[in-house]
Amino acid sequence: MSGTTGNSGTTGSNGIAGTPVTAHLVIVGSGPTGLLLAGDLAAAGLPVTVLEKRPHKISNLSRAFVLHARTLEQLDGRGLADELESIGRPLDRIGLFGRLTVDLSALPSRYRHLLVLPQYEAERVLERRAVEAGAEFRYETEVTGLAQDADGVTVEVRGPEGRTEHLRAAYVVGADGMRSAVREAVGLPFPGRSVIRSVVLADVRLAEQPPTLLTANAAGDAFAFLAPFGDGYHRVIGWHRGRNVPDSAPLDLAEIKEITRLALGRDFGMHDARWMSRFHSDERQVPAYRVGRVLLAGDAAHVHSPAGGQGMNTGLQDAANLSWKLAAVAAGHADPALLDTYHAERHPVGRAVLRSSGGIVRLAMAKRPWTLAARAALTAFLDAVGPARRRMAAQITGIGYRYPAPRGAHPLTGARVPDVALAGGGRLYEALRGGRFVLITPEPYEAGDGRADRLAVARWGSDRRTTVLVRPDGYAAWAADAAGPAETAAALARHLGPADRRPPVRGASAT
Repeated sequence: MSGTTGNSGTTGSNGIAGTPVTAHLVIVGSGPTGLLLAGDLAAAGLPVTVLEKRPHKISNLSRAFVLHARTLEQLDGRGLADELESIGRPLDRIGLFGRLTVDLSALPSRYRHLLVLPQYEAERVLERRAVEAGAEFRYETEVTGLAQDADGVTVEVRGPEGRTEHLRAAYVVGADGMRSAVREAVGLPFPGRSVIRSVVLADVRLAEQPPTLLTANAAGDAFAFLAPFGDGYHRVIGWHRGRNVPDSAPLDLAEIKEITRLALGRDFGMHDARWMSRFHSDERQVPAYRVGRVLLAGDAAHVHSPAGGQGMNTGLQDAANLSWKLAAVAAGHADPALLDTYHAERHPVGRAVLRSSGGIVRLAMAKRPWTLAARAALTAFLDAVGPARRRMAAQITGIGYRYPAPRGAHPLTGARVPDVALAGGGRLYEALRGGRFVLITPEPYEAGDGRADRLAVARWGSDRRTTVLVRPDGYAAWAADAAGPAETAAALARHLGPADRRPPVRGASAT
């Protein structure tokens, strides 16, 4: 492995024997979450190794099909949203429970829609960015053990030829899905339960095109969902309350067509299935997103029902929150305690997504009189009360979340900052593309403190007088309505660290 060193015959205090190979940062899993992390960290100039147990082939058997507004904003901050928008299909409303429509066209975002796009298209773009930034990928490489001590993490892996190797890293991120080997290695429980059993999936051709871009409905004991791949195939997801069989039970196209007819009224002439499978949908979340030098993100940290299309989006937003913090700590600009804020900020969001997606499923599949009455009442309430409907849209799309702020902080602190116009014709999310903080001021401000690699300074494109320090993930780190130079300088020192760079974290010599 290029750019690595080893110490022959070393046995660390963690008890794993072997020949450690130093890798600054290790990411386990090359799904969307791991790919975004790898691209961000590599773009920050940090050596990154991605371990993936699958062969190097981006599968077209995607489960996720939707990018929401907040995710598109994060991708815009990396220069990727325009490309994905050009190949996806926008949809400005979501239908729920058959009668409720959530309008996205009024979202306070540049992206007033969701983007229907197979997961593999997002993975393709994210992988290209990570490779171009210098991330190293090791495929057919499975994590078989992990141990950490005060100085770093030793990861035991089995490569494509069955050879065991040990990597020594400063930090490890487990983005390796619901059956995370990293989560298991650090001994974290994954409490929760199965919500829906025997969900059927298939990729099929249709003789008739559905009337809407995304088609979903529940009727009686059946639920079905249809979404296009864009290559002539559609994904169908279905469930029947009365067919609670193991994931390994045989599945044929006739069963999928029957469930679809029950839920949607017709099967649209499904034929030529290229893939069929069963799975079960769980609601689970780890109690801690960080254990020392090991962190978890995406499905390794939380899984929930596919309702609302929030799974891939939540994982990508985990990555956006974690990447700049991990980069700052690994480069020596921030204390490792900054990593604790990753759990503090993202764990409540994961919990909220579990509740909202689970609530949608339960209401959609309501059958008992009292649950049907509850669904009818909620539908009527949301249909009549605009603010409640807008809050629901903000939560599903991710733009409604904010992070905790210190007591007495400015009201903007912790809030998502929209894509505001900047002086000179630019906009905020273009300024964020360097992975830096952006200080937006009402008057010219000269930072002049050697932080150019971490800070961009811009002026409002309006007469607004608030000074705002925007984090690399687009949330306000600090704000003040009448900040003087000394107050601004203090805020920069507090959030960006000293102007002089501390020694970076390096493998076995990590601190």
